[in-house]
Amino acid sequence: MKIPFIDLKAQFATLESEIMPAIRGVMDQTNFVLGAPVAEFEKNFAAYSECAHGVGVASGLDAIKLALRALDIGPGDEVITAANTFIATVLGISSIGAIPVLVDIDEKTYNLDPALIEAAITPRTKAIMPVHLYGQPADMDPVRAIAQKHGLHVIEDASQAHGSRYKGKRAGSMSDIAAFSLYPGKNLGAYGDGGIATTNSKAWAERMAMLRNYGSLVKYHHLEKGENSRLDTLQAVIVNIKLKHLDAGNTLRRNHAARYTERLTDIPWVVTPYVSPDVEHVYHLYVVRVPQREQLIKHLADRGVPTIIHYPIPIHLQQAYADAGWKAGQFPITERCAKEILSLPMYPEMPDEHIDYIAQAFREFTP
Repeated sequence: MKIPFIDLKAQFATLESEIMPAIRGVMDQTNFVLGAPVAEFEKNFAAYSECAHGVGVASGLDAIKLALRALDIGPGDEVITAANTFIATVLGISSIGAIPVLVDIDEKTYNLDPALIEAAITPRTKAIMPVHLYGQPADMDPVRAIAQKHGLHVIEDASQAHGSRYKGKRAGSMSDIAAFSLYPGKNLGAYGDGGIATTNSKAWAERMAMLRNYGSLVKYHHLEKGENSRLDTLQAVIVNIKLKHLDAGNTLRRNHAARYTERLTDIPWVVTPYVSPDVEHVYHLYVVRVPQREQLIKHLADRGVPTIIHYPIPIHLQQAYADAGWKAGQFPITERCAKEILSLPMYPEMPDEHIDYIAQAFREFTP
């Protein structure tokens, strides 16, 4: 059996009759940059995320950058975030001259450990940026309480958590500003790069909208040194259609995750995902921890099962951050998990028999 890790063709097949006419509509209008569908998607996604405002941008990385700039965070300021995340989280901080400050993670959820935040706060700290990794929201109540105590902003990196909930609240609604990626493989993915930021502040939304468009709200009148980071109209019509199907897709992901866990949980050397009782996980990724990972990867590949490691090299050990002064052993839980985590195929249209086949392949492996 040949199993895809993700099958975007299967997803397109279910939505083709809706998406192709919408694309044709954009082609007929030829308004490819900041056309009316962008504002429509911003409004719809903000409402879905239980926020007042949405600002469509060119990528999830840009959503982070513009969120920081809108909050007047810049050179020399410190932003606390999780050691276990995709590098874009930290690049967004570095790209505006701010300083990323990493803290280790909770070993069960793989998210930022709130108990470690206060020790990382200095007079230069301006914000805390929790990451809702793999589709499970971070523990936001203590994060927000610490931020309030110290007068700090909170920015959610919700790029892997579209539609998830924490204590009933949507990801993207529990901070000053939240950043989402719309990369094709996300739970809500475009057919190219894209991103969106959500906020309840009209002022911050307007500033991000200005900064994404060369620092301009009125053509040729530039109030700040902005940049070009606009969500394409074509991408906006695509994700606006896909937004209507997001909850159904997330339900399928949870069903798949439950089936995986049911079939893997009695294998003594497999650690299946822990789900906090306070959250509604949306399983952007289904991640297990295993021993002898490289041998298992080969064993599964020989049986037609692809796997990915998210993420094999922690941020503090990346060459790009060799100048940051971080050392091996500084974030031991992140490093330990990075040696054991393995992502298994996961997408809404995935057949149950694929999960059963993968589970059987696990049983045929002896670590």
